[in-house]
Amino acid sequence: MAVCRSGDKHARQDERRKKASMFDSLKDKLQSVFSGLGKRGTLNEGDVNEALREVRLALLDADVALPVVKSFMDNIREKAVGAAVLKSVRPDQQVIKIVNDGLVDMLGGEAKPLIVDVAPPAVILMAGLQGSGKTTTAGKLALHLQSKKRKKVMLASLDLTRPAAREQLRALSEQAEAGILPESDTETTVQLAKRALKSAQLQGYDVLILDTAGRLAIDEALMAELREIKAAVKPHETLLVADSLTGQDAVRTAEAFHEAVSVTGIVLTRLDGDARGGAALSMTQVTGCPIKLVGVGEKLDALEAFDPARMAGRILDMGDVVALVEKAAEAIEEEEAMRMAERMASGKFDMNDFLTQLRQLQKMGGLGGLLGMLPGLGKMQKQIAAAGVDDKMIKRQEAIILSMNKRERVQVGLLNASRRKRIAAGSGTTVQDVNKLVKQYQDMARMMKKMGTKSGAAAMKAMLGGGAGGLGGGGMPTAEQMQQLSQQMGKSGNPLGNIQGGKMPGGLNPFGGGGGLPGLGGFTGRKK
Repeated sequence: MAVCRSGDKHARQDERRKKASMFDSLKDKLQSVFSGLGKRGTLNEGDVNEALREVRLALLDADVALPVVKSFMDNIREKAVGAAVLKSVRPDQQVIKIVNDGLVDMLGGEAKPLIVDVAPPAVILMAGLQGSGKTTTAGKLALHLQSKKRKKVMLASLDLTRPAAREQLRALSEQAEAGILPESDTETTVQLAKRALKSAQLQGYDVLILDTAGRLAIDEALMAELREIKAAVKPHETLLVADSLTGQDAVRTAEAFHEAVSVTGIVLTRLDGDARGGAALSMTQVTGCPIKLVGVGEKLDALEAFDPARMAGRILDMGDVVALVEKAAEAIEEEEAMRMAERMASGKFDMNDFLTQLRQLQKMGGLGGLLGMLPGLGKMQKQIAAAGVDDKMIKRQEAIILSMNKRERVQVGLLNASRRKRIAAGSGTTVQDVNKLVKQYQDMARMMKKMGTKSGAAAMKAMLGGGAGGLGGGGMPTAEQMQQLSQQMGKSGNPLGNIQGGKMPGGLNPFGGGGGLPGLGGFTGRKK
């Protein structure tokens, strides 16, 4: 029965994984429009107008507010039907660039970072309706500021109407290892806010996050309370937490809060959900407030700074290589990266190293998350799925390696037929699965052996352009280097190579890469 329950659990997880994520529908429709343009040698004004009409329908279907769509189309139509576009060598690429620039403007233009580099403590006031994820986001923000900005953070709950909110914030503060203001049932919200500010000053905190009470709906009592708190502590940031799954309701909520308490930024939660994305695309244009942060998962570290250019790139399937490298820097420890690089240089590579690469891949968000950040893969999603390239495959391969004993992991040549049968039974897989894994390992080991030679090392250095502009040299690449890398990857027609018969893609081996990021060899990770 335990096996059945486990199977049911995995089936439910797989079903959730199959759900379309936000922007997927919009991405597919835009790709269809642009691929149609690319098949034509030259474009006339009628072709471009027809494509823009399809773009307009795709945005409306994605639940983008009508005034925002009208403004967007007015901005790009004049540029898209200009003589320079129609007479260019690749007019379809020119149209894509114009749409991309329009999306960036729609999403807010330049990224707006949080204002926290001020005389401490920087005060952040969190506002929002009940159920939008406000308290959880406060905990996520504390961890984000401590891990990314190296700030010392204190959390304080000003919610006197929901005792569970205070308990939740205390638990989140323990997980994030942030400070927490002791509770008091005898003080008003304004008195609590003042005490929190004084306590943060005395204890030397860099940032104070105030979690306010929410309501089921917007009312004057809620706004009056927020105005009193704001007047008492004069926050540097007043962040509205809005649920992106509520669509245009989130936009209307943001408008009301902004008019009442002058919101300085918006945090959109559940951006990893399966809604159509209209709230994210409309929010800044309708409210005039920038989106500063987005929640992309349930875990405490699933909070990201919002960058309009990078979001537009994902929607148009241009990828987000910068985010890919950032994930690698966070997930991979420098010592482990150096150890792997040394083993690769000496031509050594066993199943333990293979297992390390698999686990690094999972820490970076899994294969699906990483492939979504690479340019040009939107058109290949069905092909990738048909080849069986997904996170379930990674889990199966990890189970197979864990079913081997220590000697077998180091000396793969010991794996005869009876041993492979035993490993398959122990891992809940088939002998064919074990054989495939061994074959992949052998291919990888041969590549590592070649890289260990002088000629192989020189070839890899040449391939990466002398360290890929900082990817192999220790330390984070510059923005210019990442832009160049993204453009190079976007120009290659098929960044995955050939997908055949359920094998791993040839161009991007997710288990490859010496010492860290699979597929980007030699990337050194973060220090412990």
